[in-house]
Amino acid sequence: MSQYLYLLRPTRLEMLTDGGTADEIRIVGEHFNHLKAQIEAGVAILLGRTQTDDARTFGIVIFNADDEDSARAIMESDPAVKHGVMTAELFPYRIALIREANIITA
Repeated sequence: MSQYLYLLRPTRLEMLTDGGTADEIRIVGEHFNHLKAQIEAGVAILLGRTQTDDARTFGIVIFNADDEDSARAIMESDPAVKHGVMTAELFPYRIALIREANIITA
């Protein structure tokens, strides 16, 4: 089992600055529920997004997968990616250190 990271960026920045369309709001809700299920299943390790609403904004998902093909399939199953609300880029990744006492859950 290896760790991977996918970096997410909104395809339409106005979704953050002006509010999302009904479809975007629905899909982002599906995205959140999908990632919550991935956490509960032990696949996802950490996820979150920057607190900026400009061109610098991005989100990350750090997760476990057997290999790069499996990792790509996991990334592409994310509703926000699948429906084009966000773009995603996959990277091999390795967590070097983590301090569990500082972890805050939603």
